Amino acid sequence: MTFKILTLNNISVRGLERLPRDRYEVASEIGHPHAVLVRSADMHALELPASVLAIGRAGAGTNNIPVKAMSARGVPVFNAPGANANAVKELVLASLFLAARNICQAWGFVKDLEGDDHALEIAVEKGKKKFVGGELPGRTLGVIGLGAIGVEVANAAHGLGMKVLGYDPQITVQRAWQLSSGVEQALSVDDLFARADAVTVHTPLVDATRGLVNAARLKLMRQGGTIINFARGPIVEEAAVLAALDAGHLGSYICDFPSNAIKGHPRVIALPHLGASTNEAEENCAVMVADTLREFLENGTVRHSVNFPEAQLPRIAGTSRIAIANANVPNMVGQISSTLALASLNIADLLNKSRGELAYTLIDVDGSVPDAVVNSLRAIAGVLNVRVV
Repeated sequence: MTFKILTLNNISVRGLERLPRDRYEVASEIGHPHAVLVRSADMHALELPASVLAIGRAGAGTNNIPVKAMSARGVPVFNAPGANANAVKELVLASLFLAARNICQAWGFVKDLEGDDHALEIAVEKGKKKFVGGELPGRTLGVIGLGAIGVEVANAAHGLGMKVLGYDPQITVQRAWQLSSGVEQALSVDDLFARADAVTVHTPLVDATRGLVNAARLKLMRQGGTIINFARGPIVEEAAVLAALDAGHLGSYICDFPSNAIKGHPRVIALPHLGASTNEAEENCAVMVADTLREFLENGTVRHSVNFPEAQLPRIAGTSRIAIANANVPNMVGQISSTLALASLNIADLLNKSRGELAYTLIDVDGSVPDAVVNSLRAIAGVLNVRVV
């Protein structure tokens, strides 16, 4: 079988090379695609044909993808967690230095100087006092969100001699193992703000994180603090940040989400969404998501999905694999097994995983699977998607 992949953005060649041409047809215009590869294109208004089995986002955030609608269709949405972590980490570290040493303001001061070199020398010596900064060792950085990026930021800042506070009530065991023992756990978001000289956020944009950085929490911060946001714009309330900057309580705000309200402020450094904009990060994201899509399309394996449970089942020679997405309700596995038994299909191996309202089942059966059995499985109430892999 040849799988058709629709690309909605330019995807790194290194990623596309992971999809062998003898099994995959990849194009920006293609009929009846089996999967979609996307970076930043907004898919919410896009009508996806019934042929689409999966969506792969060559990046971490999936706000541009209608995840809820895809879940209702039994379509997994994959991303590339951690593939751009180093790129974002480096930009966060650069931001800490920019803020601590007033580098952008000092650079702007020098660029605006006029006169001959002697006049410049005099002006520089007189003006440099306005840009006296501080050093990072001994300062406290608060990291909200300890996923792939947050953990790298926390560990790197600790390595620079900073005291680091971390907060993430949903930290995974894997990320906890990766976190430096020198990173201290904050008791709450408010506790983190009250003890930090700088705060950086690395969380997805959901209802619970919208406006997470607000006026009340900024008041908790130490005088002259720094807010860094390379996650999502609405996580920070711009009006509250501007008010804190103008009042002199907040020292600087560095973000990846410019707006007319903030871009001209002297204590704001607003970058054009550069967080993951390195050649290496784009290649890493494309490679990871291409590999993930291939594993799903060829074997039904689910890894790095934002809406489906992780599901990996070794294949058994001489069997056929059935992949079923269904509502997470009682007796689904029983109904599926009964349907296979009625068709005299012996189950060689089975894996059933659930995540919230969704469940996913991989079943290896001896022999081939007739189309009539697939149709019977699809007819079970609550079954969203069935395919023979």
